[in-house]
Amino acid sequence: MSSFSKGVLAGAAASAVFALLVAAGIAVSGAYDVAADSPHFALTQAIIGYVREQSIEARTGTIKVPSLSDPKMIAEGAEHYDAMCTRCHLAPGMADNEMRPGMNPRPPELAKLPIGDPAEQFWVIKHGIKMTAMPAWGTTHTDEEIWNMVALLQKLPKLTPAQYHALVAAAGKHHDDDMNMGH
Repeated sequence: MSSFSKGVLAGAAASAVFALLVAAGIAVSGAYDVAADSPHFALTQAIIGYVREQSIEARTGTIKVPSLSDPKMIAEGAEHYDAMCTRCHLAPGMADNEMRPGMNPRPPELAKLPIGDPAEQFWVIKHGIKMTAMPAWGTTHTDEEIWNMVALLQKLPKLTPAQYHALVAAAGKHHDDDMNMGH
């Protein structure tokens, strides 16, 4: 190995050690504010977003997306979404609530986003996302129930409040019954 290569390697190692020492100093001193009402730095937010997107994309390549057009499936998904998701992600026409402004990061309003990739939506619902308050619903719900929610998400951005409420009503109210039975 040439002396130049050794110098580059030593410089990289010294830089890594320095970065670790700075990070440790910040952690030990309590200098980093973990309060939910204090937003991340823009660079921190960008890095977390990039890592999240890459992680999800790397894990969804083998997911086989079923047909999501069955009206019963969409209605069942609406009933689950209404019971489990609206406090954080809202529903068409739903006003913000007392909880959302205090969340960091603030959950996206899914009805206002473009239609997303169904495999990615399935993965996120099933596995959740660390440090975002997005739970892993796959621990308490079957893949079929999660696909029903994905079917609803594929329609949600185009639904009016009346259409959304009609879907929830069409499914009936059984989600709470399922949850109380140790589902």
